[in-house]
Amino acid sequence: MNKMRVATYRCCSLTEPDWGFPDVFCRTTSLNLTEMSRLTLLTLVVLLCSSSPVNGGKVLVFPVDGSHWINMNVIIEELHARGHEVTVLRPSDSWYIKSDSPHYRAININSSAGFDRQNFGSYVTKTINMRRHGSSLWSRLSLEYDLLQTFYQMGKQVLQMVEDIFEDEVLMQILNDAKYDLVLTDPAIGGGVLLGHRLGLPLVFNVRWTIQGEGHHAIAPSPLSYIPIPGTELTDKMTFMQRVKNFLYYIFTCFQIWYVAEPLYPPFVHRHFGKDVHYMELFQAADIWLMRNDFTFEFPRPTMPNIVYMSGFQCKPSKPLPKELEDFVQSSGEHGVIVMTLGTLVEQLPEDLAEDIAAAFAELPQKVIWRHKGKKPSTLGNNTLILDWLPQKDLLGHPKTKVFVAHGGTNGMQEAIYHGVPLVGLPLMFDQQDNFFRMASRGVAKVVDIVKVNKEIFLEALKEVLYEPSYREKMKELSSLHRDQPMKPLDRAMFWIEFVMRHKGAAHLRTESYKMSTIQYHSIDVLGFLLAIVLLLFAVFISVFKCFWRRVFHRGKAKKE
Repeated sequence: MNKMRVATYRCCSLTEPDWGFPDVFCRTTSLNLTEMSRLTLLTLVVLLCSSSPVNGGKVLVFPVDGSHWINMNVIIEELHARGHEVTVLRPSDSWYIKSDSPHYRAININSSAGFDRQNFGSYVTKTINMRRHGSSLWSRLSLEYDLLQTFYQMGKQVLQMVEDIFEDEVLMQILNDAKYDLVLTDPAIGGGVLLGHRLGLPLVFNVRWTIQGEGHHAIAPSPLSYIPIPGTELTDKMTFMQRVKNFLYYIFTCFQIWYVAEPLYPPFVHRHFGKDVHYMELFQAADIWLMRNDFTFEFPRPTMPNIVYMSGFQCKPSKPLPKELEDFVQSSGEHGVIVMTLGTLVEQLPEDLAEDIAAAFAELPQKVIWRHKGKKPSTLGNNTLILDWLPQKDLLGHPKTKVFVAHGGTNGMQEAIYHGVPLVGLPLMFDQQDNFFRMASRGVAKVVDIVKVNKEIFLEALKEVLYEPSYREKMKELSSLHRDQPMKPLDRAMFWIEFVMRHKGAAHLRTESYKMSTIQYHSIDVLGFLLAIVLLLFAVFISVFKCFWRRVFHRGKAKKE
């Protein structure tokens, strides 16, 4: 491992007032030199035998802001706890990524590539209103175009940030001199991938998405016949027409890539890495893909040896609630509690929607804990407690929690599975609809369309999940499957990160297929070659047959004459 720091033990001379050992070993006045030497030697042997040396690596992290940072920070904290030195590159306008932390050292880049809280809030509100009040095809296309424009601008800002880093000779020298062991990054944006290759370091991904979509599609075989494209709301068992739909969505996904990634990444990669390098080759060359899901969430599909599944790695047993919150939960009696939060990026809902949701909650006997920062609804019942922030993990792990009302972010889905809490879904944007479809297909969630939702629809969904036992029973089964593992997901992630440090990569697990062209990958050239041979042999056979036939024909004709 490069520049591994091995823990050492301080040895003291006889003249030092503090030996660093218990007082009984430090009172030398009553011990002669021989006895002291023996005790010192014995103590050192005991300490060295009972204490395992701590090998600390150096990790450079290039994260994504927002909810992605929340789960990246879990890995960072665990790396720090294991004695590794972590450095985080962050844009100066980051929303969630703080510049000060006891777990990492931050390098601040003067860039606008972070998440702007106000602008993102405006985008969320605009998206919700567009979905609720525009149901025409034109409104849907406008929404998709708006999303593509947002991703395009984000990609443009990230590449400008990376360009600034590459041009900053002092910073690049600092990064090179630091002798990092690897780059840990989220490939939902490409900055960390590009920097890792520029520094010549092994790459480890904390991944579910890349700039080209769901991570598996970038590295593993993904036949469209039984691998649903995200957003199709299809399972791995498709009818003919569903396979047609899946293929059409695939074409649309290719269009999205063409619009968002193709104008940005090829020019940058050709400028810095060579004309013959395709930008996705840099992603596919990563050593380890730490995938933030598993097959309690994912449909069965082909995978690769360097994909490591760590779904629920951020989940932990619940801790006791603050006294005031615990008292409120206990006051629910036998009816229990409903928890509602729409994630890190959605702090409030449109007022009319919030009024309907509050009115539905007010008609239930359960107590409700709702994270909501908007205007207090006039229909709010006495059973509902509104908070600016709530301890989501601890509430989901509380035995009185009956239902989790969520937006469909991956973190929340996995925490609900871990704690066995059924779901009512209110998906708003991005991958949330697809995430909830997967939960609904397993019978553990009821999804409410934000376009149609009102008090009656929302109340009916809540009652169905609350009073239909199958939702909770199936979620408990899913939770049992998820927990039944030989190794905790976070420990698995740590093992593979440290594996890459120890071996300076994991090339033996990485397929070289990404270096092949599409023609080579699908053996089209081989099929063409074999077809050419068959045609050539057929042509030779026809020629020989014609020649033979002419000779026979002419010989027979000559005999007759």
